[in-house]
Amino acid sequence: MSAYGESTIDLLHRVLDAGVEHAVVLMRHSAREFAPDRHDLVNPLTEEGRRLARELGGRLPKNLTLRGYASPPERCMETASLVLEGHTAAGGQATRHRPLEALGVFYALDQMKMWKGMQQAGGLIPYLQNWISGQVPGDTMMPADIAAGLILRVLTDKLDASVARRQLDVCVSHDMTLYLLRDRLLQQAVHGPEVAFLDGLVLYRQDGVVWMTSHHGEPRPVSGPPDSL
Repeated sequence: MSAYGESTIDLLHRVLDAGVEHAVVLMRHSAREFAPDRHDLVNPLTEEGRRLARELGGRLPKNLTLRGYASPPERCMETASLVLEGHTAAGGQATRHRPLEALGVFYALDQMKMWKGMQQAGGLIPYLQNWISGQVPGDTMMPADIAAGLILRVLTDKLDASVARRQLDVCVSHDMTLYLLRDRLLQQAVHGPEVAFLDGLVLYRQDGVVWMTSHHGEPRPVSGPPDSL
């Protein structure tokens, strides 16, 4: 297997081997095409990307039941489908996968202005830095902290909706979403390590506290028990 997805597999094993019964993994989609004449969100997976997603699913622990969600664009939906397909082909169980708008780029209030702003800033990372520091017009992007909080709420709700004793919810999104949550929730700055294809963040609950972790640092609490909120 390529290095893509390797860190996510390792991270999941670390969390699950510690006794976590239900986890949510928020991951970037698999390897995709880069066609300059297409709108970015319609670039599909490459054949390698399809293979990598299927192989990642095949390497997940087989005592897990998988449930899948994905940003609506085809490459995210297909990544989720292939991860679940790989898992079941290797003897695991899965329920279904479906699109979830909260995993998309809902925080871009004006996508045309966002793409233009990204070009003017010199790329994704400087644009994200501008967004997080409040230097992007309010009619272009939702405030970064609000967007991160909404995504966290959706992911946390998945932990409260179990369908099996040992369960993994696979949530496929975009690098922009992972950079956002790493910065806002894990205090890992966007100019840090690249979010590669199939990189993931893992969310889980222990002793009433919701934790999030990446393969770049230690877990951090992102919400406390209900009576502390």
